[in-house]
Amino acid sequence: MVRVGLIQMSCTEDKKENVQKAVSLAEKAVQDGAKIICFQELFHTHWFPRSVNAENYILAEPINGPTVTLMADFAKKNQTVIIVPIYEKADEGIYYNSAVVIDANGKILGTYRKNHVPHIPLWEEKFYFANGNNGYPVFKTKYAKIGVLICWDNFFPEAARVLGLKGAEIIFAPTASSLASQPRWKKIICSHAIANNLFVARVNRVGDEQGQKFFGNSFFANPDGEIFAESGGTEEDVLVADLETETIRDFKNIWAFYRDRRPETYWDILNPLP
Repeated sequence: MVRVGLIQMSCTEDKKENVQKAVSLAEKAVQDGAKIICFQELFHTHWFPRSVNAENYILAEPINGPTVTLMADFAKKNQTVIIVPIYEKADEGIYYNSAVVIDANGKILGTYRKNHVPHIPLWEEKFYFANGNNGYPVFKTKYAKIGVLICWDNFFPEAARVLGLKGAEIIFAPTASSLASQPRWKKIICSHAIANNLFVARVNRVGDEQGQKFFGNSFFANPDGEIFAESGGTEEDVLVADLETETIRDFKNIWAFYRDRRPETYWDILNPLP
């Protein structure tokens, strides 16, 4: 069993203030016994993708920048795995919507870069983020094997299946979504848990950022697709729950989806739409 903490919080245009708040909430999660902690999508910035503005590129920082360095120190001090979603500057003019995974010893295990980048009103993300280029890694942390799908990624079931096939026990889903879409988020994320016999932890922003209202509602879903712990939709919260990862083996034995897969029949999914 592993205890996991999800941090849903409101953000401002002050990055330092956001990170300080995140650390304070993470300390609360540690006090509650959390061994893995995940923050929401782009937790260290305000929701700048709501509009197109080249000045926002200055918000990006490298993997070895101040936010990840601070969180690595926190992880080592508290023996806690941390998933750190940041606006990553990989090179001049190359930026990603990323999540850095830090192990309990403070070591950076790797980075997931959001593969599915939307371009819809108030989510003008293609202006800011390149498509991810490192696939769907699974990270073997001290406490569990985990994968990450960032926000829009969750509407592509192939991504969750790849993580499941690679042995992920928990998929973390940091998001930034509004009230109107919550039922859809719950359905798709719970379906990942069922189809892949694993746990999913969704953590969402809260707050009103220049008219863009985010609706928290962070939750955990078990391999039956049942939500067994959930936050409210308007307030900042530290949601902590115990995940019995040992039960995954039993689910896989009973619901043998991987055994009955027929990859040789799936060629059409690789072809472009007509």
